[in-house]
Amino acid sequence: MAEHIGIVGAGYVGLTSAACFARLGHRVTCVDSEKSKVDELGRGVVSIAEPGLAELVAQGLGDGTLTFTTAQAELHGADLVFLCLPTPPAEDGRPDLGVLERVVPQLGRLLRPGCVVVTKSTVPVGTAARLPGLLGRTDLPVAANPEFLREGHAVDDFLHPDRVVVGTDPPGAAAAERVARLYEPAGAPVVLTDTASAELAKYASNAFLAVKLSYVNVLAELCERSGADVREVARTMGLDARIGPEFLAPGPGWGGSCLPKDTSALLHAADSAGVDFGILRDAVRVNARQRARVVRAVRQAVTGSPAGSLAGARVGLLGLAFKAGTGDLRDSPALAVAEDLARAGAELTAHDPAVGRVPGASAVQVVDDPYLVAKDAAALVVLTEWPEFRDLDWPRLAASVARPVVVDTRNLLDPGALAEAGFTHVGVGTRPHTTPSE
Repeated sequence: MAEHIGIVGAGYVGLTSAACFARLGHRVTCVDSEKSKVDELGRGVVSIAEPGLAELVAQGLGDGTLTFTTAQAELHGADLVFLCLPTPPAEDGRPDLGVLERVVPQLGRLLRPGCVVVTKSTVPVGTAARLPGLLGRTDLPVAANPEFLREGHAVDDFLHPDRVVVGTDPPGAAAAERVARLYEPAGAPVVLTDTASAELAKYASNAFLAVKLSYVNVLAELCERSGADVREVARTMGLDARIGPEFLAPGPGWGGSCLPKDTSALLHAADSAGVDFGILRDAVRVNARQRARVVRAVRQAVTGSPAGSLAGARVGLLGLAFKAGTGDLRDSPALAVAEDLARAGAELTAHDPAVGRVPGASAVQVVDDPYLVAKDAAALVVLTEWPEFRDLDWPRLAASVARPVVVDTRNLLDPGALAEAGFTHVGVGTRPHTTPSE
């Protein structure tokens, strides 16, 4: 049965949810306070680099199932309203609910009785339980329905989720069934639970992935010192069904819009509850030191010493986004490494398929041609795992560099192919690969 769904917030989560619910046959009204954004979306202009999203927005606009507005009053007739509002970290690490706390009372004054109010964004445990008080209403059922969307795969993740989690108090209440029915076409397992468990499940999932990534980064360091190859070790681990291969690739650290803020929020929640979450705190510490490891590797590649000076050295960077498939620079480990290299005196030229510029007074010159990063470079550094980088003309790059060495922080490239092109390949958790001397 088609529902009238309201979406509050046209950011990454809100826009994806709105477009996908419209694709599933529902009538969707998406509200955002930023008029310029609403005007652009109403014309089908999508600024978020997410495969398939612009097409779904255009389809919804064309079918008349998707509308964008700045007027909250247009949510009056909605059957369900999803809160997709920003919850950025405050200085102490806890999520800042200021926007939600301003918007929810306004909704309480206009929604019709029986409308289900659903938290979709990542919120602290206990937020759903606070909603009736914020709404000032007891006739508006509330539910927690956390999102599990990966940037670069958000549309597919929404339409084909691993699981759908719906929390209500008590679990499985009528409101939970109404929310769960929206996802029936996906055929995914549905977890009906209480609101606190639903809210904590999102933090727990992301924090576990962060721990797994930090684990493999420490493992890579051990491999480098013991002569093992982390790629072979991780491949062996991944064949164990209890572990799986995902999130076992070492790199310059984890980042993006979710893992850093969610680990911070979970640590704050644990501290507030008097729980020592040491394993997560250690994972955050490990992540913080990854950028220094990369800088040392670049110093070694350029000068022959991990403490050598990079002053005036030209370094070419391949990748700036926090991961391939997105242009998102939020908490990007690639950008953090670039900033550290710049502080060390390196002159940086970078190319990323989805990043045209770095906001602010950045010391990184961004170019739209990947071959320009190699000109007179003392080293090339792969910082984001864009598959396009594998297909570059590496002999052409070798002809442009001052020193043929690649620091591959993602173990993305084929060391043998690079050796044939004349490069020394320096990976993470591996031994440097060079062309055998004749």
